[in-house]
Amino acid sequence: MSREIRLNAFDMNCVGHQSPGLWAHPRDRSWEYKDLAYWTDLAKILERGKFDGLFIADVLGIYDVYQGNGDAAIRQATQVPVNDPLQLIPPMALVTEHLGFGLTASLSFEHPYPFARRLSTLDHLTQGRAGWNIVTSYLESGAKNIGQAAQTEHDARYDFAEEYLEVCYKLWEGSWEDGAVVRDRARRIFSDPSKIHPIEHAGKHFQVPGIHLCEPSPQRTPLLYQAGASSRGKQFAAEHAECVFVAAPSKVLLKKTVADIRRRAAEAGRDPRSILIFNLQTVIVDETDAKARAKFEEYKSWVSYEGAMALISGWTGIDFSQFQPNEALRHVKTNAIQSAVEAFSTADPDTVWTPNSLADWVGIGGFGPLFVGGPQTVADLLQEWMDETDVDGFNLAYAVTHETFSDVVDHLVPELQKRGVYKTQYRSGTLREKLFGAGPRLGANHPGARYRRG
Repeated sequence: MSREIRLNAFDMNCVGHQSPGLWAHPRDRSWEYKDLAYWTDLAKILERGKFDGLFIADVLGIYDVYQGNGDAAIRQATQVPVNDPLQLIPPMALVTEHLGFGLTASLSFEHPYPFARRLSTLDHLTQGRAGWNIVTSYLESGAKNIGQAAQTEHDARYDFAEEYLEVCYKLWEGSWEDGAVVRDRARRIFSDPSKIHPIEHAGKHFQVPGIHLCEPSPQRTPLLYQAGASSRGKQFAAEHAECVFVAAPSKVLLKKTVADIRRRAAEAGRDPRSILIFNLQTVIVDETDAKARAKFEEYKSWVSYEGAMALISGWTGIDFSQFQPNEALRHVKTNAIQSAVEAFSTADPDTVWTPNSLADWVGIGGFGPLFVGGPQTVADLLQEWMDETDVDGFNLAYAVTHETFSDVVDHLVPELQKRGVYKTQYRSGTLREKLFGAGPRLGANHPGARYRRG
């Protein structure tokens, strides 16, 4: 019998996100991204469908690799304009009880001391439903706009991330002991100074001598997500992440990626099953296969080639305008998202990729696979991928929002529940408790746990 299928929704505080051009579809609401009602409506839909969480992507920069400038991205709303994601979460938490929230925030552009406070605040306001997707950023434009001459080399960004996390762990786990907050009105003592400690961090990149400014939040360390799928990224995920998002376009590649992450986790002294792995997926579902196929064909007519080229050029660091639309492509090493390059280079050895075929591939849902069909067809495919790859669930991108998510909730979720492979109610507690059925804190074998005091 298949394991429980876990679902996250994948969105971004922008127009279009993973489906370039479909913002112009008459039923698409992504142009409302700047309105709170857009996000609170989405949160209610996802909680009704018992989604584990909403994973909010982000980039600090513009996709300006294609044709050497950002014009195509701007014309096609290819993840620009883009607003800050953190401020969306409190209002969504207010209208839901269980839905988790995965915030993408780059550690490349913000000092860990104020950032740790921001995340503790978010964990308090959501009553422990906050998660952090740890990213190191890949856009040259983002690096330049904060004063860096160029983006740091790919693997060196992860070396920087190791110390960044060490500072955060010390603040979240080690600065305030359990019992430091006493709230004793009679003695007029709110917190016990003897149980609150300066972290006295002196490292290569950061000097942080003081205490964490926040009292411990429900999870202390927010649930940790990671989305890097390069070799260095997988090693970082195996050591630190509790949930990993990957974007494998085939079962063969996904099975290999999942096995690699679990092997690395075991070598790092962690339980390989203490990491949940989600693959990027897009689902076009309706009452029947025929209706779903018709909907997909309608969606395809709205895809923007220019927007797709701007998106994939930014992801890979390769300017695809240098190739003819039907010219065969070869593997190129870049300083951007290496897994993106590897994905189209190795997804199918028999496939000759061209800019046109890449645009078709990423046009709806980005790098992940696309499933189209009625509830039974799509449920069969999801179970097949679970059984054959050992993945734990799927990070669902949309074609048209909120329609794609409503269709999943209305058509697919009941079929999965009928098969006994999808929850019918949430667990109680924090996001970490809901996902793992254990306590609200990092597990004892997690590297962050070693910084606890008292």
